[in-house]
Amino acid sequence: MTVIPQRRIGRDGPLTGVLSLGSWHTYDRMDFREAVDLVRTAVDSGITLFDVGVYGFPGATPVFTDVLFSAMVRAAGLRREDYLLSAKLWLEGYPEHNLRDQLDNALFRAGVEHADLVVLGDLRRDDTDLHRLVLDLNELREAGLIRQWGVNNWSATTIQALHDFAAAENVPGPAIAQLKYSVARRSIPDGEPFKKVFGELGVTLQSSDIFEGGILLGKNSGARQVGRDPGDIRERIAASAPALAKIAADLDATPAQLCLAFTLTHPANTTTLFGATSTAQLKDNLGAVDLVERVGAEQLRELVEPYWADRGVVDPEGP
Repeated sequence: MTVIPQRRIGRDGPLTGVLSLGSWHTYDRMDFREAVDLVRTAVDSGITLFDVGVYGFPGATPVFTDVLFSAMVRAAGLRREDYLLSAKLWLEGYPEHNLRDQLDNALFRAGVEHADLVVLGDLRRDDTDLHRLVLDLNELREAGLIRQWGVNNWSATTIQALHDFAAAENVPGPAIAQLKYSVARRSIPDGEPFKKVFGELGVTLQSSDIFEGGILLGKNSGARQVGRDPGDIRERIAASAPALAKIAADLDATPAQLCLAFTLTHPANTTTLFGATSTAQLKDNLGAVDLVERVGAEQLRELVEPYWADRGVVDPEGP
């Protein structure tokens, strides 16, 4: 079985596999025994970081991904030290609703006493007190409820502000930035503003939305939920799927392996987040690591360069 390389989260965080496994609604629609085999195979392959953040809102269909993950871990015979848990914290109700209550509920649902990483959801309010936010997150860390924290699709300037507040208070700042990064969406992680974030600040990258909800693989018929579409380029992305499939075939690889392999070539990328609905799919995706070694990072990036859809469309500074 392929055992993937390990990279560090932030400057001084734990090592984790260069691939990580997430579930938006994935586990909810899987056979339970298959899901247990999936998580066991992942850990045995070096995938140790699991993102089970729940994207729910009032009136929506209930989501049980995190609750199911708790049962999957137990059934797979995993110890808590065998894996890292990444949870989401949402800021829409902050600070009126404190982070501690939200985190306590997330940990209860996931069946754990702490999160190794929490990732703050999109920053949608201009009046968010970032200084207070840094202090509140440090309180969670000092209470032993979290180990590190990061942000999801925040701008480089805002991440710099978080870092500055943390430095002034002599507390840890953001360790990781979860950003949309794929052969189609490259402008933000590859741009100059984030080079400073990754270089000087020691923040590392977690690539996400790498398949564009399956659209880059030619698999989404519109039934599955997909994330936001910065730059309104989704049609252009969909049109590139056949060409990417041809490149993958020429490399004796699958389109998923090609898309995964591309993200592994970013120098700041700690880990690439993806979802899998079967153990066979997971094992196939592990081949992305071998693809980088066979073809080389520079050559891979050159091959997919024409399909960079958000170049000149999306501000490299970020949201």
